[in-house]
Amino acid sequence: MNLVLFDDALEHLTRIHRVIRMDQGHALLVGVGGSGKQSLCKLASYAAGCDVFEITLSRGYGESSFRDDLKILYNKLGMENKKTAFLFTDQHVAEEGIVSVSEKTTFLIVRVSS
Repeated sequence: MNLVLFDDALEHLTRIHRVIRMDQGHALLVGVGGSGKQSLCKLASYAAGCDVFEITLSRGYGESSFRDDLKILYNKLGMENKKTAFLFTDQHVAEEGIVSVSEKTTFLIVRVSS
């Protein structure tokens, strides 16, 4: 992953890393699309020794598929006891019933469990 890290990006990176290191830490990253939220989150997760879990959208993805993905995540957390960051972006919202999304603002939810 090629990144250009300027001062503001490094500040955000350290904040995200601090949250990820906390037990049951979570963050909501809000900003315009293409501002590097996912890249910084993945880099901070790597630096904190966390796996990154993202759902994979497919045709017909709905609430039941989302629940199945959450079961996979919970098994990974509970049975394998791996520290994991859960990345959930506005692109992952297949049904508006799951999460309400604004068109102008993108978001990224990071949830860390160990």
